[in-house]
Amino acid sequence: MLIKTGIPTPEDLEKVYPSEERMLKGPVAIIECFQKIPCNPCTEACKQGAILPMKDINDIPEMDFEKCNGCGVCISRCPGLAIFIVDRSYSEKEAIVRIPYEFVPLPEVGQKVVGLNRAGEELGTFEVKKVQSGGKKNMTYTVWLAVPQELCMEVRNIRLGGVTHGE
Repeated sequence: MLIKTGIPTPEDLEKVYPSEERMLKGPVAIIECFQKIPCNPCTEACKQGAILPMKDINDIPEMDFEKCNGCGVCISRCPGLAIFIVDRSYSEKEAIVRIPYEFVPLPEVGQKVVGLNRAGEELGTFEVKKVQSGGKKNMTYTVWLAVPQELCMEVRNIRLGGVTHGE
């Protein structure tokens, strides 16, 4: 149960996922925000209008997935670190998952990191493809990870270190 564990249920997640057809078209934002709190930076950040205007600042963000181009500006604007970009069109075997990251040191391109699920459990070792700054006034970076297609909806954080050479 989300309210007790902080981990969304499969039913919670199903409500915020795009269709399978949309997932295969290219990068798309997924907003895993489930609490009604006064927050709207993602809505303000989205120049495509994919994150729909809120009637009340306490509303949960809603997406028009067809308008989303996967630019990722919303990732670094979300103070709750609840937005991810998933690109299942990256390759036949791998997807790119872009995650918000606010720890130091930052991972480096080419570095192997441990991918974690929402509960902090290890899912495997994955390569960092890109590290993107959130801008001069924003210390939230976006880390681009190549992960197996079957894990793209599970990997939601990383841990540096603990990776042996050859993995």
